[in-house]
Amino acid sequence: MESIALKTAEAIASALLSRIQAGEFSGGRLPAERALSEAFSTTRITLREALGKLEAQGVIYRELRRGWFIAPPRLIYNPLHHSHFHAMASEQGRQATTEVLAAEQVAAQERVATALRLAPGSAVYCIRRLRRIDGRAVLYVEHYLNPRFFPGLLDEDLTRSLTDLYDQRYGIRYGGARFTILPGPLPEVAAPPLNVATGSPGLLITRINRNQQKEVIDCDCEYWRYDALCVDVEA
Repeated sequence: MESIALKTAEAIASALLSRIQAGEFSGGRLPAERALSEAFSTTRITLREALGKLEAQGVIYRELRRGWFIAPPRLIYNPLHHSHFHAMASEQGRQATTEVLAAEQVAAQERVATALRLAPGSAVYCIRRLRRIDGRAVLYVEHYLNPRFFPGLLDEDLTRSLTDLYDQRYGIRYGGARFTILPGPLPEVAAPPLNVATGSPGLLITRINRNQQKEVIDCDCEYWRYDALCVDVEA
């Protein structure tokens, strides 16, 4: 029985893929699961298995309480380039927006303090932002900054590029960075803003940045929807 259901799910996934490629769902949104189940004369369980196959291929994506959508092209991300988020999106013909969720001074936990080469409990700036591509939330990011380099920064417009702000107000440019890229489940703090369930697959990119004098100035913890990003590096 399981093998029959699997074949049915594969057939449904193949049929849906053909309809998507033909442009049938031009609005970018799939019909509700109940309507799709009836259209394919199948159960919701088998339908969800088929949808899961297309989701794994990056063809569609799901948002909590909103349904299924046709996935746009992934954003190409080259860590070796120092282009900021908005510029990177613009260069690829996409529209980026940034929403500030919180900006405050906090006591650095051990992990952050180690990254910034500070003592645990030291005062740091913490900026939490949600970033969208073409209206879709794709990135939740926490920025931790050493306040010594950026006095008064929390009073600035933090929806703009921090890269540009560093340069234009403080004369600070990136002089090097260390990246760590790990796949894993999205934590409770990041999943809801990205419209997915906690524990959904994601990609964590941790970046520790240095200035022109090679001093560590900030640390970014980026939580990406796994289906929104392609890391492409040419050395």
